[in-house]
Amino acid sequence: MFLLLPFDSLVVNLLGISITVLFTLLLVFIIVPAIFGVSFGIRKVYMKTLLKIFQWATLRIERGAKEKNHPLYKPYVNGIIAKEPTSLEEEIKEMRRSGSSKALDTPEFELSDIFYFCRKGIETIMDDEVTKRFSAEELESWNLLSRTNYNFQYISLRLTVLWGLGVLIRYCFLLPLRIALAFTGISLLVTGTTVVGYLPNGRCKEFLSKHVHLMCYRICVRALTAIITYHDRENRPRNGGICVANHTSPIDVIILASDGYYAMVGQIHGGLMGVIQRAMVKACPHVWFERSEVKDRHLVAKRLTEHVQDKSKLPILIFPEGTCINNTSVMMFKKGSFEIGATVYPVAIKYDPQFGDAFWNSSKYGMVTYLLRMMTSWAIVCSVWYLPAMTRQPEEDAVQFANRVKSAIARQGGLVDLLWDGGLKREKVKDAFKEEQQKLYSKMIVGNHEDRSRS
Repeated sequence: MFLLLPFDSLVVNLLGISITVLFTLLLVFIIVPAIFGVSFGIRKVYMKTLLKIFQWATLRIERGAKEKNHPLYKPYVNGIIAKEPTSLEEEIKEMRRSGSSKALDTPEFELSDIFYFCRKGIETIMDDEVTKRFSAEELESWNLLSRTNYNFQYISLRLTVLWGLGVLIRYCFLLPLRIALAFTGISLLVTGTTVVGYLPNGRCKEFLSKHVHLMCYRICVRALTAIITYHDRENRPRNGGICVANHTSPIDVIILASDGYYAMVGQIHGGLMGVIQRAMVKACPHVWFERSEVKDRHLVAKRLTEHVQDKSKLPILIFPEGTCINNTSVMMFKKGSFEIGATVYPVAIKYDPQFGDAFWNSSKYGMVTYLLRMMTSWAIVCSVWYLPAMTRQPEEDAVQFANRVKSAIARQGGLVDLLWDGGLKREKVKDAFKEEQQKLYSKMIVGNHEDRSRS
């Protein structure tokens, strides 16, 4: 028993030295650079190294799959049904042309018209534009994350060893490191904003609050090994305006707040999130709502209007889609943010999924599981574009203005511009959408009849 004591002492000493070295490296290479907003370029070297490894692994797995006649990737990635943009009237006329002896422009109802609606319904069930936006984007190459590959099978010993080594690096080295950084960033945010909150209002408090927020968010960004490229920084949001962006993940807030200073909008929470919210609001004027207030549109609009009318207050950060989309498209923007008459600063965010999928499928994963997936990915790589400020034109209503902003974001980010409401993720299709199709068909029948009567 006494013979083991020197060995135990050696293990304890080595463990203490390892922890000291780890925290020294964290302080020198991550925390201090985050405080001053500088980078040593380590993350970019890490990303380039990963790209070379992915390229080799992908070529090797493709060659092995070809030799064994194994299908590698999911066929028809962009859809399983070929669709062409045609109108309801054109398609029904085409059906009548192929199977009816009556005139194509007859105002009468034909039984064959039913098959058009049946076909469209089946197509929508099998391959609709909405459901696919709430599932992870399928990759066309393998990134050594088994969860992002469709049909990986054993190819070679070297490839399997490389994958196993990647698991050890991500779970045994990167995960503890990232958890330590996240804990550091959140602790500093709560402590720093609480201390700043006791200072009297003025330029000193505003200066300290801004830099405390930026420092803590930059540390949290490094906790995700996020590699972010910001474009057109001269267009960054200014005080008294509203910043709107497409929404993929809760980390969108961290991505934007690590490069700018924003007033957050959201519902008051309990637990750890509530502690963070209460600390943040002491340092700067964020807009938090009680659960009962969120559903009151007029109250929300009033609070937002009061905020943007004060040009000394920070720009509000809002995600008008209201839910997370898988970063392949932009869905309908809620009009509330565009009704209050403020200058809108659009921002487009595009993630690179080959290093890690940033999309949060909230109906499938809880927050803890999602954060675990983020922290065990290789990295979070994304590009952010600040678009020129936009204002509502005299002839525009709020919906038209929202659609114009959404189209600009989709065009810049290379995303699909969809009119569907993201709320369909959890709700049924509104009756208005069904009635619109009924009106189109009715107009085709009745309209032709009216035209014939005039002639």
